[in-house]
Amino acid sequence: MGYWVYIVGSLSGTLYIGMTNNLYRRALEHKSGEFEGFASKYGCNRLVYYEGFDDVLKAIAREKQLKGWRRSKKIALIETRNPRWQDLAEHWGAQMAFAGESIKDR
Repeated sequence: MGYWVYIVGSLSGTLYIGMTNNLYRRALEHKSGEFEGFASKYGCNRLVYYEGFDDVLKAIAREKQLKGWRRSKKIALIETRNPRWQDLAEHWGAQMAFAGESIKDR
């Protein structure tokens, strides 16, 4: 997949829908607050949903479609794949260690 449509949410329930060609980088940008604008202003930093596409035009069309949906329909979509609203990128970018290793020693 080369393009991603995603939804990030805030702890208060605000949703932001976006599109990117690098989901990993974009999720980390939302988490760090680097992504200025609506998402940053409202604290939308939890990746709760994403879809992959091989064609940028399909991804753009899907992003526009989702943005046009009522909130209740967006919530239903999220809950089909992520019923607990877990942050799907919670551990992305975190340092990892093998058993017996200390991250501090790295």
